[in-house]
Amino acid sequence: MATLGDLERTVMDLLWSTSGALTANELRDSIAVVPAGAETGRELAVTTVLTVLSRLEKKGLVQRERDSRPHRYKAVTSRADHTAELMHEVFAKAPDREAVLARFIGSVSESEAQTLRRLLGA
Repeated sequence: MATLGDLERTVMDLLWSTSGALTANELRDSIAVVPAGAETGRELAVTTVLTVLSRLEKKGLVQRERDSRPHRYKAVTSRADHTAELMHEVFAKAPDREAVLARFIGSVSESEAQTLRRLLGA
């Protein structure tokens, strides 16, 4: 699973935060003005959002509703599923998974450690 660029992450955050599907125009309108200079900004073109959606669709992160005009897009998986998949990829590439897990577990807060204990005990 590929990592996300800034605009891809912004689009995914919007899709993950909504219960339904959104059009490219709705996504563009929800994205804040992209800074182009110190005092001015430029608005994001809908074609740029469509390009990002196309890339996210190829990555398997979004799905286009084919029967709607304009097309509506929704996230295929949840934010938690995506994050877990990224974690699995990192662990899979580590030459010493136990060391990585130990380092990770050693860095969590006490409340996160309690959650881990509860989840592992279930």
